[in-house]
Amino acid sequence: MMVFQKLKSSIEAIISLSEEKVPRTFEQMCLDKLKEIGVSSAAEWGAAMGYMHRSSLAKVIRRILAKNPEKLKVYYNRKPRQYEAL
Repeated sequence: MMVFQKLKSSIEAIISLSEEKVPRTFEQMCLDKLKEIGVSSAAEWGAAMGYMHRSSLAKVIRRILAKNPEKLKVYYNRKPRQYEAL
């Protein structure tokens, strides 16, 4: 009986560890917001993130394109540029 209690407590500990959320980077939060709003310009994306100026996400966009270019699609043929999270 004691063995089962120890086993049950260890299983509960493993489950609680697996339920902890992995910390997200700011880039991941921005990409999640872009997925919510869909295809949009940097100004619209920045406004959805709570920024007032249209170029507020310029460095974030550059970091995403440098580190994870497969997560962001850029439509260069439109003015202003449009962004889509993949």
